[in-house]
Amino acid sequence: MEFEDVVRARRMVRTYDPSRPVPRAVLGRLLDLATRAPSAGFSQGWDFVVLSTPEQVDRFWTATGGDGEEQDRWLQGMRTAPALILCLSDRDAYLDRYAEPDKGWTDRDEARWPVPYWDVDTGMASMVILLAAVDAGLAGCFFGVPPEHLDEVRDAFAIPSGRHVVGVISLGHPPAPGADRKSPSLRRGRKPVEQVGHDGVFGAQFRI
Repeated sequence: MEFEDVVRARRMVRTYDPSRPVPRAVLGRLLDLATRAPSAGFSQGWDFVVLSTPEQVDRFWTATGGDGEEQDRWLQGMRTAPALILCLSDRDAYLDRYAEPDKGWTDRDEARWPVPYWDVDTGMASMVILLAAVDAGLAGCFFGVPPEHLDEVRDAFAIPSGRHVVGVISLGHPPAPGADRKSPSLRRGRKPVEQVGHDGVFGAQFRI
């Protein structure tokens, strides 16, 4: 697919064909492309925990409290995903990197960072995975772990205390037409460039 077609085709899909697993070779290719995302100082402070077997995926839903009898439609659909990727950020990788001689911030002071680039960069790597999934004929969705279940997820997958769970990507083959309900939030409509683009100064509408 052309890049513009991939971007326009990407959307958050919440239901998958559970009978079709995602090949490990494809998962490996998605991760390889994710490592091409930019990172401040080339710190590359990200890790990806890949869950690709039914046991691993079920363990995630059990850890997040999603294995009970009462399941909403969103959860029922998400549990059909044959693969999940936990996207983790590593703050210390950035603080250590910028304390190196070529950067010179020897105090490792987190206050020097205007935003947590470790989370930003992991988010950009996650977007690469989502786009690469579309290009591979797959569907995906990025979602968060409920705060009250973070400890259970950490324990279930031996995630070190120094890693922050930025989010999770579900992956799978698209379901039959009509099986996946689009988010009702889409009814809000996509903001046009003229509304979000500012020409030279905030408030001056960018016109093509």
